[in-house]
Amino acid sequence: MLKTRVITATLLLAVFLPILFLLPPIYINGLFLIMILLAAWEWSRLIAPGATRAAFIYSALCFIAIAALLFFSNVDVDIALLLLAMVFWVIGAPIIMSRGTRLTLSKWQFFFAVLGLILLPATWFALVFLREMGLLWLLTAMALVWVADIGAYFVGKAFGRHRLAPELSPGKTVEGALGGIVLCCLFATLCALYLPPTATIFGAFAVSWGWLPMFLLVISLTVLSIVGDLFESQLKRLSGAKDSSNLLPGHGGVLDRIDALLPTMPIVVLLVGLLR
Repeated sequence: MLKTRVITATLLLAVFLPILFLLPPIYINGLFLIMILLAAWEWSRLIAPGATRAAFIYSALCFIAIAALLFFSNVDVDIALLLLAMVFWVIGAPIIMSRGTRLTLSKWQFFFAVLGLILLPATWFALVFLREMGLLWLLTAMALVWVADIGAYFVGKAFGRHRLAPELSPGKTVEGALGGIVLCCLFATLCALYLPPTATIFGAFAVSWGWLPMFLLVISLTVLSIVGDLFESQLKRLSGAKDSSNLLPGHGGVLDRIDALLPTMPIVVLLVGLLR
């Protein structure tokens, strides 16, 4: 399994890095689009298990939603979409997760279908926006999520005693989550100190608002990344699936890899507005 994971990750990086660093931004935007459409296909399979044809239709609807964002190119619409995503992740997701596996998927199917057509396009827009801000803006924002995941895994494995959400994800621990937060604060500090102040949201926040607000920002984003992870785990539990798909051998599906980006990236873009 480890060998498969390493091979898959290596192949993904071999595709992602040259597109990111060597080609014009439109190519990475296209790669993000493919990623989100695959995630939409997986999302549909989770909320409507067995409905194979519906998953392709749902992915097409997600494409239409993204195309509409591009066609109308309206700032108010973009902000409204990001705000809807933020409201869900800050308020709606914790309420739904508190129900655990007691939810009846068939009764929530329409809600989850509409929800995906908000969250997935919002994430695509946020990734594209951050790429336009600059490579470091995009990479450091995404890296925060990866650092949180790495910190939670290793600290949880070494010191984890208290389960964070046993009904949704038995492997996650409170100690792991705290380890992820600490490591993310360290990562953000290094970014703010050693990268150009205007090149990352951490440095920009530290300069504009001070160090304490910057740490509060990092803690909030780290917590939201965990919420995204747990929410996808809840969807998988409700649908009876181990992974969102098997598109990425050793890693599960695309949605399994980007679940923590869904809450964090749109909110990072909204926070950019506080710096202007």
